[in-house]
Amino acid sequence: MSKFADLGLGDEVLRAVSDAGYESPTPIQEKAIPYILMNRDVLGCAQTGTGKTASFTLPLIDILAQGRARARMPRTIILEPTRELAAQVADNFDTYGKYHKLSMALLIGGVSFSEQEKKLDRGVDVLIATPGRLIDHCERGKVILKDAKIIVIDEADRMLDMGFIPDVEKILALASPMRQTVMFSATMPKEIRKLADKFLSNPKEITVDAPSSTAETVEQGIVIVDGRKKRQVLNEWLKDESIKNGLIFCNRKRDVQSLYVSLEQNGISVGALHGDMDQYKRMECLTSFKNNEIKILVCSDVAARGLDIAAVGHVFNYDVPMHAEDYVHRIGRTGRAGRDGKAYTIATKHDEKNVQAIEKLIGKKIPILKMNPKSADQVTKKAVEETPKKIDKKPARQAKAVESHTQRKPDNRKDSSKQNQTTKRPDKRYEGRNKQRGYFADEIGEVEDLNIPFGETNLVPAFLLRGTKRS
Repeated sequence: MSKFADLGLGDEVLRAVSDAGYESPTPIQEKAIPYILMNRDVLGCAQTGTGKTASFTLPLIDILAQGRARARMPRTIILEPTRELAAQVADNFDTYGKYHKLSMALLIGGVSFSEQEKKLDRGVDVLIATPGRLIDHCERGKVILKDAKIIVIDEADRMLDMGFIPDVEKILALASPMRQTVMFSATMPKEIRKLADKFLSNPKEITVDAPSSTAETVEQGIVIVDGRKKRQVLNEWLKDESIKNGLIFCNRKRDVQSLYVSLEQNGISVGALHGDMDQYKRMECLTSFKNNEIKILVCSDVAARGLDIAAVGHVFNYDVPMHAEDYVHRIGRTGRAGRDGKAYTIATKHDEKNVQAIEKLIGKKIPILKMNPKSADQVTKKAVEETPKKIDKKPARQAKAVESHTQRKPDNRKDSSKQNQTTKRPDKRYEGRNKQRGYFADEIGEVEDLNIPFGETNLVPAFLLRGTKRS
């Protein structure tokens, strides 16, 4: 096994790495660091949680040890898709660059322009920014990119998902063509490949593990329930005393807030994190979670990428993600650095297509939870027992309405009800309409009660609901 000392890093960087408690590099660090030190363009693809951040911060600190920044002309630019990721990279520079006198500025939203401009006026060696805020400063004339010798594009696929690629292209166009460009991505869709072909010069491609694979240290599971039982399942899971901390992911921001309020009312130590919160509250909540001041963090996908939170034991997908790649990033928050983790997903029968897309992406089936956890099986069984009863209520009400109507409104004419009875006409098109694919129908067990042949229905014709006398 190689050591950091074998990668060509300087003594001060190695000393800082040792102080942080690391001895051996991860595969992506071992492969990427030597090429970045050689000033080669790099295109790296590795799953989340493999140490991508240190793979570019360590060599950049070594490279920047020589030279001096000029006002408004940063020497290195690092682009991040979210404020949290940008702040995390800044923490890495503080940790690994403590024996160097490098200046740094963090350009993110939610912070006043004036404070950021003061740092830029003094000159910075490292500029860490989200694309939108950096362009704002460029348009104000506060940043000149022509002197930037190295540009790092981190989480490129997330940039694509968030619609930042046009901003990234604009930034790269403003920078010097004689630069070194490093791009990292957890997945490699064709749009990212096109971006790399356009802006990277003969890059060294580095791939660690299969793109979009999940860590073997993460135990995965899924439970399929009626949509109204999702919160009950989650509450049962959170009663497990072995859960030290965990992240709960929701698809929508309003669901994050709603679930946060509900869990807080149940006496659970919980916080919330989503994109509509101001930067101060987001960082405060994240810091509280890192310091174990709160046990559970309910969040949107703003927390799914790159957040390095040590020893997250559990990840709960309260909603099945709409994009399969987001599943990989969500569960990548646990099982990091070789630790064990658990990732459980709550799904309904309507999520079948999304679950199939996830299983196709990761190349394996997600095990269906039966007795593990036990509470999930109990809630699922209860949902199976109750669901058919609820489905039968509507036809029963309709039949009762027909009976009461005929008693109230006798008709002396010929029995028209027989004439107007719908003829049973089985249609082959509808024979398999209730046979759901996969395991969803088998688990919920509620589709049998919907097997009504075409034309055979208890619906009341509209004319029977009107009076029989003509005015």
